[in-house]
Amino acid sequence: MPARSTKPPERFGLDRLATPIGIALLVTDAEGALRALDWEDYEHRMRELLRLQYGAVDLSDQPAPTEMRTALSGYFEGDLGQLSGVAWRVAGTPFQQKVWTALAKIPAGTTMSYGAMAARIDMPKAIRAVGHANGSNPISVVLPCHRLIGADGSLVKYGGGLERKRWLLRHEGVEV
Repeated sequence: MPARSTKPPERFGLDRLATPIGIALLVTDAEGALRALDWEDYEHRMRELLRLQYGAVDLSDQPAPTEMRTALSGYFEGDLGQLSGVAWRVAGTPFQQKVWTALAKIPAGTTMSYGAMAARIDMPKAIRAVGHANGSNPISVVLPCHRLIGADGSLVKYGGGLERKRWLLRHEGVEV
């Protein structure tokens, strides 16, 4: 019987960035792309999402690229366009990647319902699947899952807590 090969763990750097809504955890790869952004009080959730996407992960303290830290700080200071300059990479399913890529195209200051997102990706009946993919988004803020809301305008859910979602939307000029 042939020996089973085990894949070595993915190696990522972990950095922390103080924001007005808590400490952001920044996970980056060797090329400096953002692989995850979550909140210190949701670190367990972030680690689980990384495990689901990459299998074994080795996180070591390592500063995120200066440009990324500058862009994220700029966003939190009010320059909402700074997020477009953050390099990111995800490893979800093709469907998840489609949803996450579409999230990145929702302009700051606007929201969209889950149903509208499903229609945007040409899968109008996949509303629940869009919701699930949105909830599995590993890169908060940069892939703005906070901009998806219920069909009735309600805030629904947010992996970092509804108070953060409310803050992010208000920060972007959305009346909530």
